[in-house]
Amino acid sequence: MQMEEKTMVADTLNGINGELVRFGEMIPQTENRELKQTLKQFRNACEQSQEELYQIAREKSYYVPAAKATQAEIDHVKSLFSTGTL
Repeated sequence: MQMEEKTMVADTLNGINGELVRFGEMIPQTENRELKQTLKQFRNACEQSQEELYQIAREKSYYVPAAKATQAEIDHVKSLFSTGTL
């Protein structure tokens, strides 16, 4: 069975997103400055790859972002944080 390009892009984005999560967990846990800097460089390269793939996915309509929030929705979420409701 041949894998479709859309599936490959989605799988790759999922993998990159997982790596970004792991870097986010590892960076604050290491005390070694050199290792921390290296991990940050890897994370930055991952973010760049993720952004490039995201743009490809958008251009090919493989990914369609959700509709933008209305001002009323934004105001409601802001009020939840400002009133301490969360």
